[in-house]
Amino acid sequence: MPDRYRSILLFGGPGVGKGTQGTVLGSILGLFHCASGDIFRSIDPNSEPGRTFMRYSAQGELVPDDITVKLWAQQMCAWIEEGRYAVDRDLLVLDGIPRTADQARIMDQSINVLKIIHLVCPDRETIVQRIKRRALKQNRKDDAVEDVIRNRWSVYDQETKPVIEHYPPDRVVEVNALEQPVEVIRAVLDVIMPIWLENFAPFEE
Repeated sequence: MPDRYRSILLFGGPGVGKGTQGTVLGSILGLFHCASGDIFRSIDPNSEPGRTFMRYSAQGELVPDDITVKLWAQQMCAWIEEGRYAVDRDLLVLDGIPRTADQARIMDQSINVLKIIHLVCPDRETIVQRIKRRALKQNRKDDAVEDVIRNRWSVYDQETKPVIEHYPPDRVVEVNALEQPVEVIRAVLDVIMPIWLENFAPFEE
């Protein structure tokens, strides 16, 4: 078992289809998709970690970086024990964590980041309109407000840039999120699959 989880980081702003891409990747044998939302949803609210999380969220406060990483580490161990994530067979695709530069520094001892895939949006207006249309279809009232959408992008820019800059520039690959979804996943897999083949033994028949 490696000392650190061999990982790909998946980044993308609001509306770029990051969740869709992550779900597709997670369905592929040999890839394990871990979204930050999945971590918090998996925590038993009656457990000590769950009570810690609820204490901060109930007050509308962000969970401190060290606690966030600790909760992530505990959940990863649980998934390993359950057999959902096989360290020697699965390439870990992290989505939404690390979210800050401090989290990235803390997680350096736990993850070996082989590549960062950044779903970029060269035409942000297109994404803003996409989010508004999605909001109307799915009755997401907050997402239908343009100022809210733009603020979410502003927060994303502020949070994401320091995380990406934490890693060497040659590990970052940009993928145009405005292409058709099948083209986006193809571009993402073009990055991921050579890394998987280089780091993991082929599956036995």
